[in-house]
Amino acid sequence: MELYFLGTGAGVPSAERNVSALALRLEKPNETWLFDCGEATQHQLLKSPLSPVKIRRIFITHLHGDHVFGLPGLLSSRSLQGDPSHRVTLYGPSGIECFLRDALRHSSTHVRYGFDVVEFDPISPQTAHLYEDDHVTVSYAPLLHGIPTVGFLIQEKDQPGALDAEKLRALGVAPGPQYGELKRGIAITLEDGRTLKPDDFRKPPTPGRRVVILGDTAPCSEAVTLAQNADVLVHESTFSARDASHAHRHHHSTTRDAAQTARDANVRRLILTHISPRYHERANNPADLPIQLLQEAKAIFANTDLAHDHFHITIPKPMSCSIVGDALDKTGKIPDM
Repeated sequence: MELYFLGTGAGVPSAERNVSALALRLEKPNETWLFDCGEATQHQLLKSPLSPVKIRRIFITHLHGDHVFGLPGLLSSRSLQGDPSHRVTLYGPSGIECFLRDALRHSSTHVRYGFDVVEFDPISPQTAHLYEDDHVTVSYAPLLHGIPTVGFLIQEKDQPGALDAEKLRALGVAPGPQYGELKRGIAITLEDGRTLKPDDFRKPPTPGRRVVILGDTAPCSEAVTLAQNADVLVHESTFSARDASHAHRHHHSTTRDAAQTARDANVRRLILTHISPRYHERANNPADLPIQLLQEAKAIFANTDLAHDHFHITIPKPMSCSIVGDALDKTGKIPDM
């Protein structure tokens, strides 16, 4: 499981940061999922090792332009690449289907592959189930912003524990076909008549990873509840703590707001994104440099990173999160999960 940040800016693109888009690469299923799709996301994909054809699901947090204006272009270009049988499912708040289909219709754009749109109520009063397969579930919860917006919880299902071979050997059961039957969940009967049940010879299950990706939001209890015990929390951090009044007036969060949410939710790692273009590497005022934003958050929650475009991390099992870093491997690809 890996997160790849395609756009980490807020509101408008800048030379340093494009607008919002985040990819989640999954090992099972072998797919890439996209969270938000701001303008020029397809250009960011061209500069990354990610393939648009691998994108099978797109999740939209809310309908502000810096989160959706890249959708028509991406889906149109993807139509000219790869196998047209590779469908895409788009999940978004009410109104996303009208926006997308009108954009495609008025531009006379024909998408060769099929795509489905699943709309949900972004002001649902509690966490709601959205998607499930054999490996993961996706839920969402409302947040606090100028228009309805949500955060997503991607929950990997627990994996069954490995077979406890040492315990079996202690009972005189040697490695062989019977081990295979126990692994497949089939009880075995020994020559002396004893029956061994698979669940009695499994080590504890491996907990699934929890990733929470928030849309734009002011501080709110719903974000804390959704992010409880997450392995990674991706939180908007549009403004510096010294601009808190401006942030809250526009229903956004500061660095400290994000850090307090991470602390209160007991998450393992916090990643800040959605940074206002007023804070950039060429700022004349040292207080406006990204390093200052990171330090503000770290003062409250130490295990924090501030994302930039093409920043990526792997989320290894079972719990901890390690930085992959900025450099790709020698093949130009992201290292395997």
